[in-house]
Amino acid sequence: MILTSSIINHKRVESRIKELSAIGKIEGTGVCRLALSKEDRQAVELVQSWMEEGGLKTHIDDFGNLVGRLEGRDKSAPILRIGSHIDSQPYGGRFDGVIGVIGGLEVAQTLHEKGIVPPVSIEVVAFCDEEGSRFNKGLFGVRGMHGRLEEDELERKDQHGTTRKEALIEFGCDPNQFLKWEYKDEEIAAYLELHIEQGPVLEEKGQGVGIVTGISGPLWLTVELAGFAGHAGSVPMSMRQDALVGAAAIITTLNNIASQNIENPTVGTVGNIEVFPNSRNIIAEKVRFTIDLRDMDMERRNAYEQDLRKAIGDICAEQGLTYTIKEDTNSKPRYCAKWIKDCMKEGAALMNISPPELMSGPFHDALVMSYVCDYGMIFVRSKDGISHNPKEYSSYEDIALGTELLYHTAEKVLEKL
Repeated sequence: MILTSSIINHKRVESRIKELSAIGKIEGTGVCRLALSKEDRQAVELVQSWMEEGGLKTHIDDFGNLVGRLEGRDKSAPILRIGSHIDSQPYGGRFDGVIGVIGGLEVAQTLHEKGIVPPVSIEVVAFCDEEGSRFNKGLFGVRGMHGRLEEDELERKDQHGTTRKEALIEFGCDPNQFLKWEYKDEEIAAYLELHIEQGPVLEEKGQGVGIVTGISGPLWLTVELAGFAGHAGSVPMSMRQDALVGAAAIITTLNNIASQNIENPTVGTVGNIEVFPNSRNIIAEKVRFTIDLRDMDMERRNAYEQDLRKAIGDICAEQGLTYTIKEDTNSKPRYCAKWIKDCMKEGAALMNISPPELMSGPFHDALVMSYVCDYGMIFVRSKDGISHNPKEYSSYEDIALGTELLYHTAEKVLEKL
């Protein structure tokens, strides 16, 4: 569906997305804009300039979050927050996260341009490091804002040995000032996020936008296997303690566990692997790899996790390896608030559309916000379901549709706050 008339300025939304995609551009239409990098800082400053142009008061906190605030009539009341992120995967697309920040800004700027002062203040946030690709743990900015960081967060290193603390300081932040920027949960009334679907459901249904029902629970593990290095040409196969062979068996087992019932929304992925000493003629002594296991059903996910842990133990015993398993993230599925979904349906009715409901396999900043306040999400159709890839694409017509629905939803939510 193409909007024949709209409240939001869809040309401005399109122009901003295109301009932002030039920062960290790769592979023609791709983006590499890692959290707390020079490219990330450049992007944050560009969006900050748009926020100020749109009538918002802005600041960058010491977690690296960019916040734009449109003051409401009651400045002390709990706020409506709208947000997402602008950092990317190393081999990412130009729409992931970005449409939520640009769309949220468009909602606030449109209200400002129409001379509407909302009953409560609206904050539009570009959260720092949602992706987690640089330091192997995401949702950093939103967790920081709400006092949910873990003890070793600042000591995590990227592939070049830079710690998150060092990257924050280089970005212009002061980690010693974190407490100054933390919010109390009661300061936030509700949270909205617009995001590309990153999956094929809306395209299969022939729908440009959808209403999210909830976010599946991600479990992130880091597994390290240790064997014994030896000459690839002289150590008999029966005498090897090959850590990479063990890793391969575990990865295959994870795939089998996650795909045992194709009717379930379970997914399991190994997306990062490191081999030592990483030489073609030396048997791998150490292997470190990540595991990502997700499901909407916690009982099933927990059972699959136990199956996987047992398999890791059995495989390592068979291969003569030792191992460690570190849990990086463990979240339960989080369901969207019914009253916010109802606001979306009311807004959709004004646009003469009937968006389908669907779940989210990927996590988003909304996952953390779900522990703070009621939340809702709008998905925009992704071509071929592709994301985290330069071929990621959502049409600007669909993005305009999603942004318009976000505007009407925000109006309905504000009426109820």
